[in-house]
Amino acid sequence: MRKLIYLLLALFWTAIIAYACLMPSSNIPLVTIPLIDKIVHFTFHFGFTIIWFLYFRRQFLTPNTYKSLLMAFVFSVFFGIIIEMLQGFYTATRAQDVTDVLANTFGGTFAIITIVFYTSYISKK
Repeated sequence: MRKLIYLLLALFWTAIIAYACLMPSSNIPLVTIPLIDKIVHFTFHFGFTIIWFLYFRRQFLTPNTYKSLLMAFVFSVFFGIIIEMLQGFYTATRAQDVTDVLANTFGGTFAIITIVFYTSYISKK
């Protein structure tokens, strides 16, 4: 049952990211915080990686969490690249941005570091 909940949550989060990244830029509220776009990409993929890790960990039911970590991270990076490509090819008001891919990757990387820290130190106490 928990595996299904994680899957539904992961799919929901994936759909939110896809919608937010592919909707017309005229629908996005104007915010004047410096680098807000990169912070949003970082946050999206931080959550994306953690949620998909939770699902993959339940899917494989293995004590070795590194396979789940790797799959969640790779999925996050590739999903971010695909979204950026779709922005460039299929939207009129959005553009591809390599720095968005970097922000996505940093978000996924920080999620992995957080998971490793949590599973290695905090959950053992």
